[in-house]
This record gives sequence, C-alpha cells and structure tokens, in this order.
Amino acid sequence: MTYQLYYWDGLQGRGEFVRLALEEARADYVEVARGDEQDGLGTGAMIDVMDSRSEAYLPYAPPFLQDGDLIISQTANILFYLGPKLNLAPKVESLRYVANGLQLTIADMVTEAHDTHHPLASGMYYEEQKEAAKIRSTDFIDNRIPKFMGYFERVLKQNPAGDKHMVGDTLTYVDLSMFQLIDGLHYAFPRAMKHFGERHPRLARLHDAVLKRPNIAAYLDSERRLPYNETCVFRHYPELDKDVR
Repeated sequence: MTYQLYYWDGLQGRGEFVRLALEEARADYVEVARGDEQDGLGTGAMIDVMDSRSEAYLPYAPPFLQDGDLIISQTANILFYLGPKLNLAPKVESLRYVANGLQLTIADMVTEAHDTHHPLASGMYYEEQKEAAKIRSTDFIDNRIPKFMGYFERVLKQNPAGDKHMVGDTLTYVDLSMFQLIDGLHYAFPRAMKHFGERHPRLARLHDAVLKRPNIAAYLDSERRLPYNETCVFRHYPELDKDVR
C-alpha cells in the first residue's frame, strides 16, 4: 500500500527526515500537499484531515503519515513506526528505544535551530526580531551546537558495534536524520560549521557516507528534493552566522 506523507508544499522542514527514510528504502509514497487537487490531493486535502470534525485522534500539525486507516503524527513517532517496516531500525528491540531517544534529541536541536531566527514569537516576521535573533544565534553557535554535537559524536564513538552508525551495526533512520541535521546546519551557518569535520570527525564521516548512498544520492539529485529556503527550519541569514575559533 502507498504511504501518504503530509507536509507543507515547498518546504523541507521536519518532513524531510521522513522523506529520507522513505527514499532510502525506495518505499512507495505520495506527498499529499504537492499533489493535484483534481486527484483529491493538494494542501487543502491536508488541511481537511487536520480540521475534520468526524475523525478521532487527529494530528495537530504536519508532518503526519497515513498508512491505510492509521494516521501517525510527529516526526520521531513516524520514524519509530516506519523504521522496522523499512528495515531502517535496529533488529534488537531494546535498541529501538535508544534510536527513538536519539531521534527525539535530534528534534530538540532542530527546534533550537529554528528558534535562532524566530526567538521571540513564531507569529512575527524574522525582520521584526532580528536583534534578538542575533543574540540567540550567537548562543546557539557558541554553546548549543558544541553541546549537542559533542554528545552525538560521543554516541558514535561509544557505539559497541563501531562508529559507522549511531545505533547498532547497520544503517537506521537515525543515521539519515543525523545527515539531515548536519546538512541543514551547514546551510544555515556555513561559517560556524566550516571546521565541523575537525571537531567532530565521526559525525562528518557519517554525513558523507549517507550522502554517497545510491538511493540518497539519487534523491538529492532529483526534483523531489526541495531546496533549502528562508521560509523553512534551516535558514541562512549571513548576519546570524559567525566564525568559530
């Protein structure tokens, strides 16, 4: 059965973490909001699901995934569900909870990255909170990136199965999500991330290894991969970037 992925058209955002898993597994899926309204798709179809007055347990916001009659919301929750189905989860059940914990930590950092350009209110334009964004971004670069990435680097180093994967000895959705997190930070803060590979060599190798995977490389080179832009989670504003010693 074809998976239906719901996320805003034109944005990578949090939906990209799900797309990478689906693309790596070559799963059959459709992006509902990017579809044709004549086919019952489009952004309106996505909003109809969220605004339904007859269905129970509706998703609050995208991304969410529909598999038959089941609707799963929240990025980490979706990947926890898809991982075993796509052969992108640890085989050992206890490690699946480790993977989920790492995915949730990635989600924490994604939120902090978003809040660098919207530190005061999501309902305000970036231009209305630029000074606060500069303060927030400086702290993010100086303190939060090193703290999060230092932790993730240590997870790789201390993996009993070796430092090629975040969890266990085979590729999981966490590896794909780590790639996306690092890649997004390179886009948003190229100066701050210039020496990332020197500080976090294992994470840099993981990023590059995912980049070279045939299915991922084909996806990144396709029209299905949306470009980074300044209406998304990872945004590049030069005034928020800085060199790091």
